Amino acid sequence: MTVLQQSSPHRRRTTTALLVVAAVLTLAACGGDDKEQSSLAPTATTAAPTAVAGQPPAVQPTATPTVAATATPSPTATDTPVPTTTPTATATPIHPLSIEYLRQQEYPGSELVIEQTLAPGSNYDRYYTSYYSEGLKQYGLLTVPRGQKPDSGWPVIIFNHGFIPPNEYRTTERYVAYVDGFARSGYIVFRPDYRGHDQSEGTPSGAYGSPDYVIDVLNATASLKQYPDADPQRIGMWGHSMGGWITLRAMVTDPDIQAGVIWGGVVGAYEDLLTGWRRGDRPAPTPDPNGSRGRWRNSLTSLFGSPESNPEFWQSLSANYFLDELSGPIQLHHTQGDESVPVEFSEILYRQGLDAGMPIELVTYPGDNHNISGNFGTAMSQSVAFFDRWLKQPLNLTNVAGATVFTGNGLANLRSGPGTSFNIVGQMQGGESLSIIGANADRTWWQVETADGPAWVADSVTLAAHFADVPIVEEAAGP
Repeated sequence: MTVLQQSSPHRRRTTTALLVVAAVLTLAACGGDDKEQSSLAPTATTAAPTAVAGQPPAVQPTATPTVAATATPSPTATDTPVPTTTPTATATPIHPLSIEYLRQQEYPGSELVIEQTLAPGSNYDRYYTSYYSEGLKQYGLLTVPRGQKPDSGWPVIIFNHGFIPPNEYRTTERYVAYVDGFARSGYIVFRPDYRGHDQSEGTPSGAYGSPDYVIDVLNATASLKQYPDADPQRIGMWGHSMGGWITLRAMVTDPDIQAGVIWGGVVGAYEDLLTGWRRGDRPAPTPDPNGSRGRWRNSLTSLFGSPESNPEFWQSLSANYFLDELSGPIQLHHTQGDESVPVEFSEILYRQGLDAGMPIELVTYPGDNHNISGNFGTAMSQSVAFFDRWLKQPLNLTNVAGATVFTGNGLANLRSGPGTSFNIVGQMQGGESLSIIGANADRTWWQVETADGPAWVADSVTLAAHFADVPIVEEAAGP
């Protein structure tokens, strides 16, 4: 089954949201001016993550000229007003950066054409492929698993790369280990270039001042739905940095994206990008007015004012204000000391997600870089497991009554209090479910009712609940 009810692509959901919450664990792309470190093959895991319209004026009637008397005098004709049509009000145009604009567009995609067969991977084939987006020929890297294809087709991951200077970007370079991690795990992976990158047609317009890259990705997604080996009902999306921005916007636009994973994502709202693109207490740098970030900042603020003076406009642009209509669960990964994209973006999105009743997980890593190179193995294994949970073996939560916590295929420790310092008092077995009776203050641990009394759980569990329905309970004293 699908994770969220999707009877209408953009209907606000009134059913109980499905919340996926893991322990909040303590993430070179798309910096302030779209500058990214090279995404090289990552090193081995080194640091363990820590839990964590305006109406125009009416036209006045005009008069027919007075008829002049001829040979026989006659009364002067009375002026007769000519009726005019009241103008119809013209609606204010929807801004191209708005979520509503994206939702009003069509994304037909096209046939996915194999242009060249590339060297294969360990257990999958690789192809240089093309598709069309708004009449522009776009290219991308496609991987297809070998072996017995499922009856419905292979599950799909759309792979959205971070910022790389378009003139330096190459379709088959960088992110090699990242693509491989998903490709060898039984997924079709498609990594679209974005327009103007490498051989793809069009002008590279950047992600924050133009909808073009999101449009390209949505057309790529539509193209994969038509690919014979793909299962159009099992599509996920992964994004890094700028690609995370694209992923989040795509998931509040296309209801067919069933799950998303974002590493080091630019997932702040526009007001956050304007004022919060900084690290800790360090002042945000003044953007280059000629750079892509400077251009969209200056253009939007000069035309529409600041977020404080015109909040309705700025909120219409940001996916963060549409989280209750997200197409599926999201898992966030971010490095605590990320110097390219502040971890606060992911932390804020996580809190916004909880408030919206959105399915979300957050994993953060100490002492690593923007690419999560030092914790690559851990981050990749958790990302694959997340996609497996929601694309390969989705939990059947149709008949869930009340707030309930589930385990997947693994085990989850039950503790005497909300924290790893408390004693383990039992375990939840794979597929087991327990009723939720409370949460700690920051909603990172869940109190459940067991046969032996209340216990606490946090690790790798899935919840069917709305946070407003789960009371905050007094926490047990530490051991």
